[in-house]
Amino acid sequence: MNTIQQIIEKASALNGTIVLPEGMDARVVTAACACVDRKICTPIVLGTAEEIAAAEEKAGLKLAERGIKTIDYTQGDAELEAAYLEAWNAKESRKPAEKQKIIDLAGAQKTLRTKRIYFGGMMVKLGRVNGLVAGSIASTGDMLRAAFHTLGTQKGVKTASSCFIMDLREPTPAGDTVLAFGDCAVIPNPTAEQLVDIGLSSAQTYRDLTGNEPRVAFLSFSTKGSAGGELVEKVQKAVELAKPVFAEKGIKMDGELQFDAAIVPAVGQLKNPGGEIQGNANVFVFPDLQAGNIGYKIAQRLGGATAIGPNLQGLAKAMNDLSRGCSAEDIVGTICVTLLQSASKKETV
Repeated sequence: MNTIQQIIEKASALNGTIVLPEGMDARVVTAACACVDRKICTPIVLGTAEEIAAAEEKAGLKLAERGIKTIDYTQGDAELEAAYLEAWNAKESRKPAEKQKIIDLAGAQKTLRTKRIYFGGMMVKLGRVNGLVAGSIASTGDMLRAAFHTLGTQKGVKTASSCFIMDLREPTPAGDTVLAFGDCAVIPNPTAEQLVDIGLSSAQTYRDLTGNEPRVAFLSFSTKGSAGGELVEKVQKAVELAKPVFAEKGIKMDGELQFDAAIVPAVGQLKNPGGEIQGNANVFVFPDLQAGNIGYKIAQRLGGATAIGPNLQGLAKAMNDLSRGCSAEDIVGTICVTLLQSASKKETV
């Protein structure tokens, strides 16, 4: 059984509920029906009656025939709007340009009745559903803004990021068949502090989705001072900041490490004698988005790995982004990932 099949199996046992805001997309209708047919979860689809009817016609499926609930977000929801108003005006973490942007009820109503991802995000925040999956039409930027403004980040993490779960065609030299690569989709040039958050969140995502214990490597073109310069120093600073945090949580980590020292035991023992990670890492923190994005695509296209993600992480509750080129089956897989993330956050509906 491959990793995505294991994820689907574990998610199906949770009996969760997921909101799908993009009800105008036939792929979303198909995925929602598949989730019911395969007893994976209870989906709720957002959209106007006209949008959903058009998507159903294109998909050749009827949501009502499977008992799938639909909600016209444009008609408003007083509880969600009041909660959004309170949360926005109480928020202390807004960017400087937003500090003085206090909204009234009319502003909250306008946002939630015109921005379906925000409406769905507030459903997650209030515990009506376990998580949200969208992005087949919305951009990643739209998804992230909605996530920040409705959910925020989880306690102890200031940075939302992403990781890919890499289901390998062949085991690593240390015997791992599944890895995590982060951040490959969200933060272009993370600071040392943000790299710590990426490492923590990627370790949690890896554990949530695979059930395996994470061993985290902070990557560089240098291993323990073999090279210098500001690029290396950023990773070195991240490692020093990470050590006490990871130790408190009982997560193994090391750095700065070149990729071969992180994944090949013989090389790790040679280049990093006495290190906590000696060629047996299974979670890899890349120094920036260019390296991470290139790295996962090399593993995918040349190494034959299946890339599951990008999986958003570090949020207070579960919400995930889709590729705009996704298939209905990709949406089903992301729904299952979201359910497992939700379970780890001990959300209740």
